[in-house]
Amino acid sequence: MIKKLSGQGVKRNGKITGLSVVLLLLFSLTNTAQIIPLATQYYQNQYAGNPAFAGMSENLIINMDYRNQWRVIPGSPVTQSFTADYKVKDKVGVGLSLYNDKAGLIRRTRVMGTYAYHLPLNGENRSVHFGLSLGVLKERLDEGSIVADPNDVLADRYNQRKAYLDGDFGVSYIDNKLTLQAALPNMKKFLKKDISNSADGSTYFMSVSYVMGTDKDMITLEPKLCIRGARGFNSLWDLGTAIRFPNNLISLVGMYHSSKSTTLGFQLNVENRVYFHGFYSSQLAAMREDSGGSFEVGLRIPLNIIKLVPANQGK
Repeated sequence: MIKKLSGQGVKRNGKITGLSVVLLLLFSLTNTAQIIPLATQYYQNQYAGNPAFAGMSENLIINMDYRNQWRVIPGSPVTQSFTADYKVKDKVGVGLSLYNDKAGLIRRTRVMGTYAYHLPLNGENRSVHFGLSLGVLKERLDEGSIVADPNDVLADRYNQRKAYLDGDFGVSYIDNKLTLQAALPNMKKFLKKDISNSADGSTYFMSVSYVMGTDKDMITLEPKLCIRGARGFNSLWDLGTAIRFPNNLISLVGMYHSSKSTTLGFQLNVENRVYFHGFYSSQLAAMREDSGGSFEVGLRIPLNIIKLVPANQGK
């Protein structure tokens, strides 16, 4: 009888240990996916990577994106993103960001609200911008997809964890040609270390870009260099350019990453009402087996919102 119980204990402990190993592998997969930014944040929707860009336009700007990474791998990461930002006053912008991704058994949902302050400087079209996002992030395991002893409590305990407060901070400098920016995502990691949480992948983001040409030229270029930090990785960099044609009817994007992968994409302007974009990224060089690369599609919709003016204003 003792031997039988011991055997059952070993069997159960083996299942729990096996599930723990699976969770560690999933965290690794999720972290790797999270340190790869959405391609749209390089040019089309910079608010997705830096809260300082919220409310840059007089219009209400809505962005929706879908990304599928490494399609050949079972349980490959899938990301859905929604952002909306608007300039409520001359120097104040606000934004809303919804981010959901799933990698294997792990699902993350992040909801953030953003306040941005835009400060004009002396000189033509020179300005400094500050942005702060605050919100909550919740992680869950898909218990229905776990193959393990029904009595195991590891997944249940993981799902019982409460959503936690998180935030991003960003700053940027912009003039006619030059754009400098820096951002600190996932600010909770500076307050509390939680190695069991898979959400602390990215640590910082910086970039510099310069516009070559004017709106009157047939083609304008905007080369860009980005440097990104990630927990457990050396600094990563991205180098590429956007190529824009007259009236921004079509723009092309090409980026080369220090991970030895390449991103190519386009954006199509439909009568200044809807902007469609799509990207393809080759697989990371560290992946020995064919992962199928990743693709990303989305759209950008500018909406003209009529601002209400107080009755006594302008008299």
